[in-house]
Formats: sequence, C-alpha cells, structure tokens
Amino acid sequence: MTQGTFIQAVLIPDLPPPPQIRVTEAATRFNVYRNNVVVSLTEALQAAFPAIAQLVGPEFFAAMGGEFVRAHPPQTPVMAFYGAAFPNWLRGFAPVAALPYLPEVAAIEQARREAYHAADAPPLTGEQLARLAPDALVTLCVQPHPAARALRTVQPALAVWAQCIGVPDLARETPPEVLITRPAMAVQVHPAPAGTASTLFALANGVPLGEALGDVNPAHILTCLLGAGALANPKVFPCPT
Repeated sequence: MTQGTFIQAVLIPDLPPPPQIRVTEAATRFNVYRNNVVVSLTEALQAAFPAIAQLVGPEFFAAMGGEFVRAHPPQTPVMAFYGAAFPNWLRGFAPVAALPYLPEVAAIEQARREAYHAADAPPLTGEQLARLAPDALVTLCVQPHPAARALRTVQPALAVWAQCIGVPDLARETPPEVLITRPAMAVQVHPAPAGTASTLFALANGVPLGEALGDVNPAHILTCLLGAGALANPKVFPCPT
C-alpha cells in the first residue's frame, strides 16, 4: 500500500478501507481514524477563518470544510498555513453563490494569517523619506514590508469581516482595497485607496517608488502605506539586485 493510496482512502469516504486493513475490527478503527482526520482538519480551517464560520454557521461550515479538506489535503504538517486555497475555492463552491462577499472576507482572514507569520523588518517612515531630495525619492527602490498584504475588493468585505470580528471602527468601511500590516508585531487591517495593491506589486518587482505609485492619487497611496508601516526600510531590507 502506497502513501498516496492510504491518503485517498482516508479522504474519500466512499472508498472502502485498503485491502490490508479490511479485517472487521481494523476496518472499524480505520473508519474512526478517517472521520477524525477530516474533523480535525475542518476544525483547523474553522480556527483560521472564524468570520466565515460565523457567517455560515457551524453545521454548514463543518460540511463545507469537509468538502474543502477532501479537495485540498494538507501539503505540509504545519497547520498554521493550511487553508491558503480556501478563499479561491469558495468562489467556485455553488452552495455559497448567494453570498458573493464570502471569498473576499476569507481573503482578508488569510492575509491576516500570512501577515502574522511573516518575517519582521523595520518599516520605512515618513521622516526618513522627508530627508531625501525629490529626485532621490522618485527613483528610490523600496520593498513592501514582509508582512504587508493588499487586496482589491468589489464587495463590502471589510465591513462584513469587521462586523463579525467586532471591530466597530471598520464596520461601516467599504473601501476599494484593504491593506493588512503588522506594526509592532500586531496585525492590523486598514481601508486603502485604489492602487494600493498594484503599487505594492510593482515595488515587489523592483519598480522605483515614483513609477510604482502611478498618476492616480499617489500622495494618498503613499500616506496610507507609510502610516500602516507597509514599506520596509531599504537600508535593512534592500531591493534584490
């Protein structure tokens, strides 16, 4: 029996136990193990996406989580990263089609997880930028902070997430984008102007700051990024050469 065969048998409930364990007592124990695996992975998923669990209810989440677990078994024993595919998977999960904000809420929760576990680096500050000449500012190569994540939203995902989690200051916010950062080792979620995600993407690919900010409200985007600690200090976290 290969490892792949065993994993298939564990995750697909319609499959019989592997031939090597079809003795009645062993098969019974295998079915208990099979159920425990799916339940434990679903519980890990629920812990990672508490707002989604609250929105759909525990019974529905358990059934939905089981579907996801069988389609996306863990690829690593580190459960802190399990479920990264969940937001995109929700987009194609027909039973939640009437809740179009659900994938974006899940994306916010996933981005918060990634920010929490990301490497640390000192942020670039407005005071540091103010010391630069205008020409140097425009051509500055600066990387996003390792914990920074930006998401485009077309649904009121930030408001829905904030209402579920109990963040009243954000419960009325419907920004075009959401910025997640981790200043002082605490994950924070911020409303962000349009263009924030594309700016971070451009910076991550080595585009100079002036070009990355573009022509649409660059001052607003830069103020948002600096205020949230979303840019890394280039002296400590330099651009790749």
